[in-house]
Amino acid sequence: MLLFEVLLGHLWLAGAGAIGTILAKLAYNKYGHGISQLPGPFMASITDFWRLFIVWGRRPDITHAALHRRYGHFVRLGPNAVSVSDPSAVREIYGLASGFKKSEFYTVQQTLSKGKPLFTLFTSTDEKFHAKLRRAVSSAYAMSTLVQFESYVDSTTTAFFQQIDARFLNAAEPCDLGKWLQYYAFDVIGELTYSKRLGFLDGGHDVGGIISSIEWMLDYASVVGQMPGLDKLFLKNPFRLLLSKFGLIGSSTPMVEFARERFSERVNLDTGEEKALANIEGSSTRQDFLSRFLRAHDKDPDFIPHQRVLALTVANIFAGSDTTAISLRTIFYFLLKHPEELERLMGELDEQKRTGGFKRTDGLVDWEEVRDLPVLGAVIKEALRIHPAAGLTLERITPPEGVQVSGKFIPGGTIIGCNAWVLHRDASVFGQDAEQFRPLRWIEATPEQRRLMESCLFTFGAGSRTCIGKNISYLEMYKLVPALLMRYELSLPEENWEWNLHNAWFIKQTNFHVYFKARQVI
Repeated sequence: MLLFEVLLGHLWLAGAGAIGTILAKLAYNKYGHGISQLPGPFMASITDFWRLFIVWGRRPDITHAALHRRYGHFVRLGPNAVSVSDPSAVREIYGLASGFKKSEFYTVQQTLSKGKPLFTLFTSTDEKFHAKLRRAVSSAYAMSTLVQFESYVDSTTTAFFQQIDARFLNAAEPCDLGKWLQYYAFDVIGELTYSKRLGFLDGGHDVGGIISSIEWMLDYASVVGQMPGLDKLFLKNPFRLLLSKFGLIGSSTPMVEFARERFSERVNLDTGEEKALANIEGSSTRQDFLSRFLRAHDKDPDFIPHQRVLALTVANIFAGSDTTAISLRTIFYFLLKHPEELERLMGELDEQKRTGGFKRTDGLVDWEEVRDLPVLGAVIKEALRIHPAAGLTLERITPPEGVQVSGKFIPGGTIIGCNAWVLHRDASVFGQDAEQFRPLRWIEATPEQRRLMESCLFTFGAGSRTCIGKNISYLEMYKLVPALLMRYELSLPEENWEWNLHNAWFIKQTNFHVYFKARQVI
């Protein structure tokens, strides 16, 4: 009996100690980071599990917007995490000399190859590494370079139209346009990166499970990225990485394996030597992204080894497909939901064609013919505003000494950032109808108002970390949208048809179905 009482006493002390430790940790979380004065949900102030579960619910963008409407420009999203909605904070946080660096949220998204992470412009948190790598490859992404790829975009567009004609023109069942636009975006970036379409359009399916693997990774990274330490227990567990390194388990994704296959067509993986151009189909005349990355390797093989070339091509596919598909879906969906806007755009396109502004006879358009069309440009900007691809805060870490952000001092080491879905609905910038799709806001605005709106357009990020591939998206949007709309009449299955949204870092749309009919040639 005495022994039982002694054991019970020890258990009680152990339990009390555990409870005390937990309470002390929660108290530190709330008061120990120097941001306790900032408003936000109580649970968010004591544990990161709050924001993890909010993201797990798949519409954190709605929650973030509601919190900012309630609390103002600053909202505490975690014990050491702050969301800012003041447009002036964008320059302060993401400016070229701000001193902020990316948080560990991005390392969770690092793709693995044989147990080793592939560091890219997107996932690297090292600012010096990022700056050096960006300088080495930035010329490949300049619009002056990309317009040389127009014929490759055109060949994929032609293949897309052939599939529409064969499968969906005047069909009884609607086309899942959301899915096919993703196939299109994947094949375009494959063409630009490897001089070879990935096969999505020709097959009409997810080749090799690449899309499903990316969706799985986004689902995983968006949630686990709220508490990055969990990643070291799951995908980047040291024991798991060791087994992967020796080939005992697989850690590469279908996307990495596909990229490795394309890479092996150019480079001998055993010797590291590039294969003769004459032995590679089309390579004697085509300078795709892989060719340009290999030239960067030749200039600085120590900094850009072949493994980094592989990482660059993987990043192209990952970042250049999903985001562009999201933007294309947004354009077509909102035009169909707002017939008056579609009519206005078609009037501009038909006038351009009637007056000889479109010179091609194959129904496609050139970049130079469409780049300055005001209504088309306004529609694209408004689509990027109303539905930016990224639906979470673009996290940064404040410099060690702390910093003033929009007049408030934020201690060093604080996770801070802005969410495009919140910024883009700021009525002081975009007007009282900021919740509405209205392309005319970009045409009717004064030059000063337009500059302000453009400075707050956060779709591609800001500062030195602005998406390097945004010109690829612009090239695809400006070329596909007018060509498709002049060729086909699109309609939704029902007047009140609504799509579904799923926020897994990128806010992907599903259930976007349309009917296709041939449009009368003007």
